[in-house]
Amino acid sequence: MRVLGMFLTGIALLLPAVGAPPQSIGEAQEKPIVIAASTVFDGKGNVLHDTRIVVQDGKILRVDPKAGPVAYDLRGLTVLPGWIDVHTHPAWHFGPNGRLMDQSQKETPAQATLAIASNAYVTLMAGFTTIQSVGSPEDVPLRDAINRGEIPGPRILTAVRPLVGRGPATGTPDQIREFVRNVKAQGADLIKIFASQSIRDGGAPTLSQGQLDAACGEAKSLGLRTLVHAYRDAVRMATLAGCTEIEHGTFATDDDLKLMAERGTYFDPQAGLVIENYLANKARYLGIGNYTEQGFAQMQQALPINHELFHRAIAVNGLKIVFGTDAVAGADGRNAEEFIDRVRDGGQDAMAAMVSANLLAAESLNMADQIGSIAQGLQADIIALDGDPAKDITAVRNVLFVMKGGIVYKNVARGAIPRYAGVEP
Repeated sequence: MRVLGMFLTGIALLLPAVGAPPQSIGEAQEKPIVIAASTVFDGKGNVLHDTRIVVQDGKILRVDPKAGPVAYDLRGLTVLPGWIDVHTHPAWHFGPNGRLMDQSQKETPAQATLAIASNAYVTLMAGFTTIQSVGSPEDVPLRDAINRGEIPGPRILTAVRPLVGRGPATGTPDQIREFVRNVKAQGADLIKIFASQSIRDGGAPTLSQGQLDAACGEAKSLGLRTLVHAYRDAVRMATLAGCTEIEHGTFATDDDLKLMAERGTYFDPQAGLVIENYLANKARYLGIGNYTEQGFAQMQQALPINHELFHRAIAVNGLKIVFGTDAVAGADGRNAEEFIDRVRDGGQDAMAAMVSANLLAAESLNMADQIGSIAQGLQADIIALDGDPAKDITAVRNVLFVMKGGIVYKNVARGAIPRYAGVEP
């Protein structure tokens, strides 16, 4: 991890020009930046028309239709808060031989670092200004380098390393509580828990109720959120344990979904991208770990089951469905494809899908006072799409403008040329 941190600092020397921000990262902004927009999704489900967003010192100063002079003209595009992906794996990558990184490859630390930094960069360019990685020790130097402004990437929250359920071998409740304390000391922003087998192995529970109670209870006492990989019975068990968020949820019953809604548990069911990515990259995974022919057959069978689950989930009143992709190697930068799966195959309303990746996702991270909305005082995380995702969800593929914390990292919007001379469009 020390080598990774050193190398990230080194490549920072090569990257400041990427994205051509209007001011250097970390440099004080003397004058407000004004963004003109004809259509703004505010992240809460509302649409603003013909207005302007005023940004200063990395935050939204105000929304004012009369503000000027305009620095970025995004009229004709759809402007919205930067998206939040609550479940990613930026450290996963394909190695020098084109296959998932494993010990048989002679990958150098430099090659690994470039691959991981590239994953972060393309994710930011795709409009995701905040991600939650769940998790890998490599996340820590990556997160910290991005926070220092040394390399471009989304804001990262990390679980550092997960608690992997292995039945009694996982440990006693006291040992599990100690694990949670140790991971927090290593810099974790949350605790990731594997409470089920992989779907490739059937998805059976791997932790007892007492073990889950200990993990989620200890995390809560330390002010940490918990995110639980759960299928089948583990969905109900994790909900009863008071865990913050449940991932996947395949084979959850209607009663399980209603219980989550009653308890205020966040739910992140993947509607397609993660399995579609595995299937598309089968040759790059096959033969590594449990990526077997049988495992791929299990995933193929799970895809329509996940679509059916998503339909049932959105029908449950009060169930808080957030946006997460479980992006693994091959999916970085394509995170927005999950929106298309959710709307096209899962039946979700397009605006609800947007909110799930804005305000609702921010709430799940306990960061709604910082990100997830176009509102005064929040971080200036602003993106613009060519098209209207409420009318055609595939517009999410067309991200032309990306600002994170007031810094513009991508600007290929026609007419969105900075006007520092103060000339009104």
